[in-house]
Amino acid sequence: MKTHTSHVKVRYAETDQMGVVYHGNYAQYLEIARIDWLEALGVSYKEMEKNGIMLPVFELNCKFLKPATFDDILKIEVVLKDKPGVKIAFDYSIFNAAEDLLTTARTVLVFMDAKTKRPIRCPQIILEKLGF
Repeated sequence: MKTHTSHVKVRYAETDQMGVVYHGNYAQYLEIARIDWLEALGVSYKEMEKNGIMLPVFELNCKFLKPATFDDILKIEVVLKDKPGVKIAFDYSIFNAAEDLLTTARTVLVFMDAKTKRPIRCPQIILEKLGF
């Protein structure tokens, strides 16, 4: 299991008329945390793309337990529980500064060859960095 924590400050433009974070913005928060997770692992998403590897989102699920609001500092915990194959799955927990659990989420991404647009196995360098 590989865990990483990221922080995001909620901007006013990310909130809706009710003053809470619009649900569509959570996909961006998850992406920020996922890219931070990769960087902490020593993997550059930009370099992966330069090497012809893409990671499109295959699945996105969110459960909204409590609202996040303008100016909140969100703590996003990202967890990789299983060894990646063709797919890599991340679980997320989003907390506010009071440590209230606001949102849980899961994304599944697919390793894909950028030229052929076909699924490929997780690159060996990532498996090595994960200790597999």
